[in-house]
Amino acid sequence: MDLYGKKSKSIPQKLIIVGLELILLYFAYYIAFKSGGTLIYNHFGITMPEGNLYRRITIFCFSVIVFIRITFAMFVFVKRRIPFEETISIPFAFALYYIGFAIFGYGSQTPVGITDFIGIGIFILGSYLNTVSEYQRHIWKKNSENKGKLYTLKLFSHSMHINYFGDLLWVIGYSFVSLNIWSVWIPVLLFFFFVFFNIPKLDSYLAEKYQNQFNEYKKQTKKFIPFIY
Repeated sequence: MDLYGKKSKSIPQKLIIVGLELILLYFAYYIAFKSGGTLIYNHFGITMPEGNLYRRITIFCFSVIVFIRITFAMFVFVKRRIPFEETISIPFAFALYYIGFAIFGYGSQTPVGITDFIGIGIFILGSYLNTVSEYQRHIWKKNSENKGKLYTLKLFSHSMHINYFGDLLWVIGYSFVSLNIWSVWIPVLLFFFFVFFNIPKLDSYLAEKYQNQFNEYKKQTKKFIPFIY
């Protein structure tokens, strides 16, 4: 699937993605607040009453915030062509967040505590890094004097893919709040997806387009996790 190098507004694809994500949000709401979680667990022979209400509210609020941010980013920041394959793959990925974390966090009876507040903080930090880094790059690219140049400033000076690192953080925040060890698999899978698929594919495109600029940027900047990797 060719993700980079072709520009298009891709309005039909974006509208399909938004529609599918709204459906996913409805199911997340049904799971969290309409006993859908109990029905799902019962289907697998697991007795699972409703867990802490505030935890379920927090997880659903996370999903609403993610939906708003991603929709805004898609219509404002994304200038590349979105292949129709992505109209399925993107909602499938977000089903892991909206539906997956709604299920994982459904049955915990533990009162909201320090772990939840840590998770909320991580979620906020990740959301900030993802959206603000994209916004900074968007504003810079609107300046015609920067045409043909690689953006390496501000948040992107700390990591070549600081926006992806932000994505990883807010997903980790979900896991903290869900208070379910099985939810750890979602950020782990996302980490491997970024490291072994998305980042190499994007780096290959950037190296071909920006050549020496990219090589210098690569030498001076961590690839994914600031100060570490």
